[in-house]
Amino acid sequence: MHAGVSIGIIGTTSAEVVRELAPRVERLGFSALWINDVPGGDSLDGLRAAASVTDTLRLATGVIPLDRRPADTLDLRELPAARTTLGIGSGRAEHPVRLVSEGVQTLRASTTASIVVGALGPRMRRLAAEQADGVLLNWLTPDAARAAAEEARATASAADALRPRVVLYVRTIAEQQARPALEQEITRYESVPSYAANFERLGIAAADATVTDAAGLAAFDVVDELVLRAITPTNSLAELERFVEETARWRTLA
Repeated sequence: MHAGVSIGIIGTTSAEVVRELAPRVERLGFSALWINDVPGGDSLDGLRAAASVTDTLRLATGVIPLDRRPADTLDLRELPAARTTLGIGSGRAEHPVRLVSEGVQTLRASTTASIVVGALGPRMRRLAAEQADGVLLNWLTPDAARAAAEEARATASAADALRPRVVLYVRTIAEQQARPALEQEITRYESVPSYAANFERLGIAAADATVTDAAGLAAFDVVDELVLRAITPTNSLAELERFVEETARWRTLA
């Protein structure tokens, strides 16, 4: 694998589980631990728990919706800026590009942490390439991800901006018992109008944007960082431990 491989978990994962899991993720050589931000789950609190038990593991949010959590309200205390990546997005904002652009500026003034923008459509991808440190893509096949990465780099070059880091979130299962949970996740995203429109525009199926084995992992080696978003039956510590152990094994085969 040329791409860095990271682990992603849901934001409602308890601090106790994060503290147990993060050292294992670090020891197995993954690039980062990404925690998404959802109602009832604070990604920054999760990263603080991970930071307290790791030394070199990069820590990232994927992504904080700025319509729900404005940039100037984010509590970044106790997060080591040198290994923190703040993934931000528009959520369901009425003026998404403006909100995220202003959010990038606000965060630049308050932290030296890396900033990546969750981007689906072309205008947000352009903003990410020109103003942020990277673009965070989601639910793309390998071919679609490769095209989006090339677009982001070309956009940044034309704007005389630094080469952006291209990150891709990929829903992943490491055992067959998790397949029903993956199917539920696929169905949920297919029902979101913006994602449904993007799947149709690209002519892809959501299931084709997932990873279920080492060969699938290798196929996604088209970006700078691949985040394996862990899908397990119940999100228990034991399941997550099995997930990181198995996907670490895949990396040796990819």
